Amino acid sequence: MLVGTPRYGVPYQPVSSEGLVNAVEGTLAEFLAGQIAAFDAVDPALGRFARTTRDLVLAGGKRLRPTFAYWGWRGVIGSREPVDSVLPALAALELMHTFALVHDDVMDGSATRRGRPTAHRLFAAEHAGAGRLGDSGQFGETSAILVGDLCLVWADQLIAQTAVTTATLFGVRACYDRMRVETVAGQYLDVLGETQPQEWSLDRALVVARHKTASYTVQRPLQFGLALAGPMRGAAPAINDAYQTYGLAIGEAFQLCDDLLGVYGDPEVTGKPASDDLRTGKPTALLMLAHRLATPAQRAELAQTPAGAVIPADGSGGPSLPAVPSPDGGSEDAAVPQRAPLQRAPSEAQIARRAEIIAETGAVTEVEAMIRQRVDTAVAALSSAPIHPDARAALTDLAVTATHRPA
Repeated sequence: MLVGTPRYGVPYQPVSSEGLVNAVEGTLAEFLAGQIAAFDAVDPALGRFARTTRDLVLAGGKRLRPTFAYWGWRGVIGSREPVDSVLPALAALELMHTFALVHDDVMDGSATRRGRPTAHRLFAAEHAGAGRLGDSGQFGETSAILVGDLCLVWADQLIAQTAVTTATLFGVRACYDRMRVETVAGQYLDVLGETQPQEWSLDRALVVARHKTASYTVQRPLQFGLALAGPMRGAAPAINDAYQTYGLAIGEAFQLCDDLLGVYGDPEVTGKPASDDLRTGKPTALLMLAHRLATPAQRAELAQTPAGAVIPADGSGGPSLPAVPSPDGGSEDAAVPQRAPLQRAPSEAQIARRAEIIAETGAVTEVEAMIRQRVDTAVAALSSAPIHPDARAALTDLAVTATHRPA
């Protein structure tokens, strides 16, 4: 089995999927051990906080982002270059991923991730179990936000350990910064969509998919790997274009697969509650297609809020309560209108019925066709790209495995 760390690298050959995951996790474990030691030296509570963060980072996962980055790098650099020098940069993508997951779970109020309690639930349980003052839920969310922030800082620190030239590191950082900005932009649109689903559309759902998922899962990691290979001439624009086309197509297909899993996935396999997207009313591409294809009767059922009231056509979310005066004592014009809260969560029967309606509309079949089309587009983009044959073969396999998965 191939195992690599910054000190003991992977042999001079392309790395197997298992070998790359082990190399990345070895790099993360070594880096995090040093960070935990530094936190322990300040205060035992900080050491516990850092250990919880470490456990969240190392709690499984597909490690797709470093995998795409690795093959993006290998496609340019060839098969003989040892991976040691770029392992810190590859591993940093997992720290960024943990940042995104932890914050996303707070925003969605998710209870589980990868079959385990989410970060905010872990800290809330710790707070309650210790009998501390204050609200356990708020403490949990606050702590989880700090976990995400810390992971983003640690990612910066790990990238700085990458053994490449200064010029190369600047190019890597530029790609990484763009990836982070696009992820935040996509996340905001994702949150916004839940508050005004009637103003959403299939096209807008795909914009969210491109920024929230495609950018930091496939497209930018590939280009991140290209940047790790160093400043290039000649074939670089053609490779970048191929990675761009492939990354957008597979990134969108990855999110479309997630949309299906968010409604029909097995919680025992996905590690997340079933039908979470239907509970939150997230306007995914799947749901937008279902609305487009539905009969009037089906559309009326899909348009109901969890409390059973039809969402107004203006997308307002329902009637407003009386305005609350501005806390600074301003005029009535500055008062903030308050939205009436939903009365109850949807029942399991309502959730199951919505999943049935979505399938009956033909939206599932349409999404599956969209996934196949995007895989075909991605594979075609690689066919003429001037990249190493090993990378072309690996990325062709990943195009299928990343978009046809049970979790």
